[in-house]
Parts: sequence; C-alpha cells; structure tokens
Amino acid sequence: MRRDSWLIRLRYLGTLLWVYGFIIPLPLILVPFLSDTGFSFTTILPFLIPSVISLSLGGLLNRSIKLKPISGNGAIIVVVLGWFIISAIGALPFTVGLRVGFIDAFFEATSGFTTTGITLLTGLDKLPKTLLFWRSLTQWVGGLGILTLFSVLVFKGEASHKLFGAESHKVISERPAPGLFSTLKILWSIYSLFTAVVAVILLAEGVGWFDSLNHALTTLSTGGFSTHDASIDYFRQAGFGNYRLIEYTLVAGMTLGGISFVVHYRVLRGRISSLWNSMEIKLFWKIIAGATLLVFFDHLHAHGFGEVLNAFRTSLFQVVSLLTTTGFGTKDIGGSFFPAMSKQIFLFLMVVGGMVGSTGGGLKVFRVGVLWKAVKNQVKKTVNPSRAVSPLIVDGERVPQEEIGRISTLFFAWVVFILGGGMIAAFFSDLSPLAAVSGMFSALGNIGPSYVPLKEWASLHPIIKITYTIGMLAGRLEILPILLLFSRKVWR
Repeated sequence: MRRDSWLIRLRYLGTLLWVYGFIIPLPLILVPFLSDTGFSFTTILPFLIPSVISLSLGGLLNRSIKLKPISGNGAIIVVVLGWFIISAIGALPFTVGLRVGFIDAFFEATSGFTTTGITLLTGLDKLPKTLLFWRSLTQWVGGLGILTLFSVLVFKGEASHKLFGAESHKVISERPAPGLFSTLKILWSIYSLFTAVVAVILLAEGVGWFDSLNHALTTLSTGGFSTHDASIDYFRQAGFGNYRLIEYTLVAGMTLGGISFVVHYRVLRGRISSLWNSMEIKLFWKIIAGATLLVFFDHLHAHGFGEVLNAFRTSLFQVVSLLTTTGFGTKDIGGSFFPAMSKQIFLFLMVVGGMVGSTGGGLKVFRVGVLWKAVKNQVKKTVNPSRAVSPLIVDGERVPQEEIGRISTLFFAWVVFILGGGMIAAFFSDLSPLAAVSGMFSALGNIGPSYVPLKEWASLHPIIKITYTIGMLAGRLEILPILLLFSRKVWR
C-alpha cells in the first residue's frame, strides 16, 4: 500500500482550513436584517478571529506544500483530524462571543458539526442572533458531511473519492450520476432545495424569518439545535394558534432528512415507488409506525384517554425526532409524559437512526435490517440440514459475508463505546445508570436528547464532556476511523 508524507496530509488540511475560513463569517451577512443587532466590535470579533486563524493556517500550508495524490490511510488521517480541527476552530465564536470555556465551546461546536444537538448553552432566547445562526449553520454544513461539501467546492478526481470514502458516514450504494462530483452536486442541490421549502412553509405558517431559517437548517440536517430553550414546544408556549401544524411540518422535514437522498433523487425523477420498494425504507416506515403506536398506547395506558390527539401527535413527533436523530422535542423524553416502556423504545430508536445516505446518525436502518436477517438466517441453518446453503438476500441481491462481518464489527464497537462512555460518566458524576449510559447513546448516535437532566449538562465533569465529545465524533465517522488512529500503520 502506498504511503504519503505528513506534508501531503497537511496540504489537504490546509485546503480544508482555507475554505472553512470563508464559511465562518457567514452569520455576519444577517446583521443588516436583524433589528436588534448592528455591526460592532463585539459582533464581528467572534467570527473575525477564527476566520483569520483558519485562513492564515490554510494559506500558509497551501503555499508552502505542493499538492500531490493522497493514499487511503492518509485520507483517513485528513478526515479525522479535519473534523477535530474544524470543531476546535468552530468553538472560538462561542469562546470569544460568550466567554464560554474552551471545553464547553468545543463540545458545542462538535455537537453542531456532527449534528448531535446536545447543547451546554442556556438562555438561548437571549443569545446574540449571529451566534444562534452559527450553531444552526454548523449543523447544516455537517449534515451531508463536511468533506462532501469541500469535495464539491475544492477537491476533484481521485482525492475526492478517497476523502469521501474515508468520511464513510454517508456512503451510498447507488449514485444518482456516474461521477462522484456530479453525485455530490445533485445531493447538495436536493438538500438545499428541501431546506428552502421547509423554511418557506414555516414562514407561511407565521414563524418569523429568523426562526424559520434556523429551524429549516437544523431540521433537514437532522441536527435539532433550536433558537429557544423550550425547543419546538416554544411555539405552543408563545401562543402560536397553529403550533400543531408547525409540529407536523417539522415531522415532515425530519422525515425527509432521515430518508436516503438517493431515494429523494429517484422520487424527484418520477420513481415514486422508491418510497416503499426496498428493504431499508420498508423497515424505516415500519419502525415509525410501530414505535409511534407503542409509545401512544403506552401513554394512554398510564395517563388515560383524556387527550388522544395530543398524545398521538406528541408520540409521532418524538419517535420521528429520535429515529432520524434530529433531537427536537415538544416534551422531555425523561419526563412523566412518557412511561417506562416508551423510554426503552427511545433507546432502541437512538441505536437504529436514519437510513444510509441520509443526514441521520445512528447505526442505520439498513444495517439493523441486515443484522436481523442474519439472525433469522442463523436460526434456519440450525434447523436445516448442515449442507443447506442460506445466503443472506436483501432486495434480490446477496449480501457478501465481508459486509455482514463489517456490520457486526461496527455493532460490537457501538456496544463497547456505549458501555465505556456510560461507565466513565457514572464514575465522574452522580447520574443514574440509565442517565449515564443514555448520554453516550445520545452522543454516539448523534441524537441530542437523553435521560441526563437538561439543567445538569453544563455542570458535568470535564472528563465526561470530553468523553461525549469523542463519542460524537466517533458516531459521525462511524467509529472505525477513530479506532484506526491508534494503529501505527496509519500514522506512517
């Protein structure tokens, strides 16, 4: 296997930083349209400092190192370090603008770029709108993958393929167009279109333009950052008469984000049957329907039949929010509205996540379906004659044993990370066992909600915050690239 030098890797990181430097100041574009915000030293500085740092480092590396082809191992290093560095620089607007400690700011930025949605910030309704938009923008940029966006803007050819493959989270089995560059342009176009549609619908429903824009960005990215402490329940609390319609609009938006964008492409091309003709999307709809009904009836069993329509809407909203790993909430998932069985269902949804090729996190519906079919296959082999061949078939095609092994390995790594993170959280806090492990569920699945009380997040031990931050990055990169950092061969 060909190896490349660290200079080549730094050159690619330099290109990422150079492009990133132009993205950071984008929130300042909104200033002329914000009645309570003007151009001032305190408004500009939080974005000027990280932008200058990113542009300076990127420019220095770009000018001093010649661009050469990169190896597969080198691409993995660039992707993982790129996510760390971009999150670290993206933390500076919070540090400079809000005087937030760097660990907390790094946590917040990582939660944004990985579309996790856990927040350590409180008083969101009173924060500077430029910083609120920065939070939303980090999630939108991270939705389809930072490297996928940069590949469209900068990288071409073999380097683009290797970096896209190393990021791995959004690997797609079928491309809308023959070339990777054309494919990424199509996916980002659909992503932008759906974001705009959700923003326009929210605006038509009476939501202010700023809230419409921010919630559209964090809905399609399945990120879940809101501009209000109460999340989506803000619209009910603020007296919006059509808050139910707003919630259903967001349910539709989250569902769009949780479905593979290859499916969206097919549907837009007239292949409507793509919404139900594959194993993965069938299972996606079944999980939504089954989990919603279970949570709905669990609530009715515990609290009675007083508000049936409200209970159904809340159950549907929370199921879709967790399955797509968006993390919006109209009720606290740890509260009394959801009984014990519902809380267990939510943990299951956190593991499953969205479809492959979506903006959702989690293990992915396809992989869960493959694992379930593998279990059934093993049962068949047990009862059938020893010579019987039982290949695992999905959508008419045989799944290679190598792929089954990879999915099983990833699932085992998930279990190890969740247990390890849960134990660290339990050791350095007085959280309950369920709360401690649910925090890692949330971080690794890039989800947001957990059974850690919201008021306790900011006061968690720094080691817990660092553990969850690593969990967010591991979940976003699907664990294996993070583990490969500990291999000496990758670093050579």
